[in-house]
Amino acid sequence: MAERTTARQAQWLRGVLDLAVLALLAESGEGYGYTLLQRLAEAGLPDMKAGTLYPLLNRLAADGLLAAEWRAGEGGPGRKFFSLTEEGRAVLAEVGPKWVEFARNSITVVERGVHA
Repeated sequence: MAERTTARQAQWLRGVLDLAVLALLAESGEGYGYTLLQRLAEAGLPDMKAGTLYPLLNRLAADGLLAAEWRAGEGGPGRKFFSLTEEGRAVLAEVGPKWVEFARNSITVVERGVHA
């Protein structure tokens, strides 16, 4: 049963991850992979793997939703920082409210079934 639950939760995360990343970057202005992994976990979306996040960041950048900039590290390796582009902000503004409505409707349906 636990394996089935974990697989379902992974599906939920795939459905919202791109919007969650756009929203986190809208809040902070910019970030790099490790800080985004931490912020996702703090937001209640734990267990995100770097192997999932980094390709997503690169895809969002290739789609023009994020800008990427390499910066020298302070005593360590360089980091690739990401920030929202105007197009990324527009997508978040357009699709974000639709996702929120979808999530609320989904919660309502599931709660009715749980309490039936």
